[in-house]
Amino acid sequence: MGLRQFLVDAWGWLNFKPVYADPHLGTPNRRAFPGAHATWVPDEDARRLAAYTVLAAYDNNQAGELAEVRDGPEARERREFGDPATFVDAITADVLGDEQRIVVDGAEHDEDDTSPETAEASAIQEALIQWAEDEQLAMRMQQGERKAVSLGDAVYRLSWEPSKGRPTVRAVDPGFYFPVLDDDGEFPRRVHFCWELPADPKRGLKDRLRRVTYELGPIAPATVSGTDRLGRPLRTFLGEADAPLLTPGDTVDEAGTILRQYPWNDAPSPYTCYLTDAVWLLEDLERTSDVDDLPLDKAMYAQRSDGEVLNGLDLMIDFVPVIHLPNTVPAAEEHWGRPSLARVLQIMDELAASDTDAARASATTGSPILSVSGMQDSRTDLAAGPGMVFKLADGGRMDVLNTAPQLAQLLTTVESLRDRAAVNLRLPAVALGTQDPAQMPSGYALRLSLGPLDKLIAGMRLARRHKYMLLLKFVQRLFIAGQHPDWIGRTVQPATVVMGAYTPTDRAGVLEEVATAYAANLISLETALRMLAEGGWPIEDIPAEIERIQSRAFAQAGALADATGDAEAVRNYLGLKGQAPENIPVPVLPDGRETAAERDAGQQQ
Repeated sequence: MGLRQFLVDAWGWLNFKPVYADPHLGTPNRRAFPGAHATWVPDEDARRLAAYTVLAAYDNNQAGELAEVRDGPEARERREFGDPATFVDAITADVLGDEQRIVVDGAEHDEDDTSPETAEASAIQEALIQWAEDEQLAMRMQQGERKAVSLGDAVYRLSWEPSKGRPTVRAVDPGFYFPVLDDDGEFPRRVHFCWELPADPKRGLKDRLRRVTYELGPIAPATVSGTDRLGRPLRTFLGEADAPLLTPGDTVDEAGTILRQYPWNDAPSPYTCYLTDAVWLLEDLERTSDVDDLPLDKAMYAQRSDGEVLNGLDLMIDFVPVIHLPNTVPAAEEHWGRPSLARVLQIMDELAASDTDAARASATTGSPILSVSGMQDSRTDLAAGPGMVFKLADGGRMDVLNTAPQLAQLLTTVESLRDRAAVNLRLPAVALGTQDPAQMPSGYALRLSLGPLDKLIAGMRLARRHKYMLLLKFVQRLFIAGQHPDWIGRTVQPATVVMGAYTPTDRAGVLEEVATAYAANLISLETALRMLAEGGWPIEDIPAEIERIQSRAFAQAGALADATGDAEAVRNYLGLKGQAPENIPVPVLPDGRETAAERDAGQQQ
């Protein structure tokens, strides 16, 4: 037997578990992870899929059930009280913050800025916010982010839904995601989503395999939905076999390459994205077939809601509408992220073991072991209980085995392990809710205690920033490609998802800082309001808040009138509607001298 190899890869942090890395073979246990060893799963993905299963077991308090496969029934006796899920939920909430806002560059502007570019940015921001509300983007992000934090990766899949008239976005389990990676590894040109469908004897269905494929390839002639000689749906080329027709708008260059001008590109592109959705019977698959090499002659192609056969359907876009979201910034030349619990899973095992020991010790503490000697009747069965009286002879005694000190030590060990896990995860007690922020000696001390968490969230948001920018870019392109009437003639604008505050903030301190800087003319009103919003102040719409502030700023309006003498500018500043009067009447003020009529009236009185 050869020596076991020392393997360091993206999932090497799980090698300490025998069920994941067999002591002899170094591979995941086949009985524990049958899905990772399916014939259609590529060898390089087996460890990844098994790692997802292990992490899901920890998240659902089933790690003992998984260990039973190798260690026997006694492994199921371990107590799991939800510590992994608590840490995952806390990190997920911190990454997302207390709110998520869609911001388009140039949309938050001064009221006086009425340029076409600003109006376009504002209109697109409003459209994206409405789309996010209709598509429940906040909920989709919650689903995806929890997958990313707990498993290390998340996947968003976008598509144009003709029946809804808008792009749809769905969070997909990364265990279904099989990209075909090239040397670059960041943006694969071919992506599979694949999973097994169980048999349904009532409907006469056998075990099947479903695969959805997005592939970026050269533009081909136009196709139309049809059927083969057996009546199965497929796509066929339009026109004659030797002279197929092109999709309207496509052109052919001198080299014979088909080109297409996309509205979001400056130059024609020779590429488009094709969608294929098919099902295979597992019994029809050969043992040498993997997810990227399934027999197409045995595929049964699906149909979209509008009747289009999903067999190489031209989506009329030049990008793959799939967003892979790593939990952390991937290592150089890596594609996959790392779950947040990766480096503390051994502490999670120690926590479960200590909780199990504490549960057993509590049994002897609550119902202690008694030692009785000198019973008058030695044949009496002893069973301690409330109100029980033991009759002892002269010299008899009863002793109690006190296990409370051992239980207290075990509970102390549990708390010590939990604190160590929090330290390694860079989660301070105030972030977990186990310490009252008001008990901190000062706001500066609170800020220092949150330093590790700030660095953690900064790195995680860095891994996400470009991904969400890409998602909103794809949404805009799909609106344009779907020919939505409100998006005709629009251009794609840079947009991002801004995540809110995640830590308890000193609102009074933020207010004092902002007020001082604004009063000294060091920051603009827009920047001041943005700082207040990030500091936890309930400001939902910054441009609307600016309008409300300016409509009541009469002192500033007076200063503007004195500086410019422009009544129209003052009205615009205050947000007043209608036209200003051409001639403003000059008020006549009294000069302090009594008139004759006023003297006569006074004398009569």
